[in-house]
Amino acid sequence: MDQRTDRPMTMAVVISTYNNPEWLEKTLWGYLCQERMADELIIADDGSTEATAALLRRYRDRLPIRHVWHEDKGFRKTKILNEALKAATADYLIFTDQDCIPRRDFIAMHERLARRGCFLSGGYFKLPMAVSKAITCEDVACGRAFSYGWLKEQGVHWSFKCTKLMGWTWMNLLTPTRATWNGMNSSAWREDILRVNGFDERMQYGGEDREMGERLVNLGLRGRQIRYSAIVLHLDHSRPYVNREALERNMEIRRQTRRWHAVTTAFGVKKPGMEG
Repeated sequence: MDQRTDRPMTMAVVISTYNNPEWLEKTLWGYLCQERMADELIIADDGSTEATAALLRRYRDRLPIRHVWHEDKGFRKTKILNEALKAATADYLIFTDQDCIPRRDFIAMHERLARRGCFLSGGYFKLPMAVSKAITCEDVACGRAFSYGWLKEQGVHWSFKCTKLMGWTWMNLLTPTRATWNGMNSSAWREDILRVNGFDERMQYGGEDREMGERLVNLGLRGRQIRYSAIVLHLDHSRPYVNREALERNMEIRRQTRRWHAVTTAFGVKKPGMEG
């Protein structure tokens, strides 16, 4: 419920993707069995080939998919996320990635825990490649993929990170981990994200999501930790797009954002000289 308007809030999920329809399909399985279905499922596609479009056509009769795509000109995730922002109409937006399978209560948790003046920082549990490949639609639909017992049978060893799968929501209050904006599982009111002008399109891989969250904090929002409440399984993958020079540029942009307490960016949804 939207506390301001006293009406049911609409929820959109924005999923970033690039040329991995196999992992994206596993993620879509999770959205087929949500307790609270998405009102919009926006696929922010950074230039994938026809295979991704074909996959999405197969799911359009079961999910409220909107495919937002631009040409592949290198890593331009921030730009396609801003295009997805323009396409969204829902009150509240959850941001995640193509390799993050949501637990069945994922959207419901974000909706239940949403508060004005806050953004939410959710959690993930990283899977090894063998388990990532082995997960089936049935494993996701019945929920066993989120059970440590099942994961143990697949060869996953116990570590403290497994506590995120236990439903111990009280640990949100005890964790020393700061509530930052993480691209695989974070959410906020659409109007707040637009107030900071979305993502900085100068930024490539490495902290581009955190920087937008830092501007939300500069706006006056508080990050709320829900890493033990809203969980995704993170499928394993390589990162050929990592670029040391781009990482250094990103860090400098983030330093400037923190130093000057920047709220907006001139390289976001709206550019200087744009009308509206």
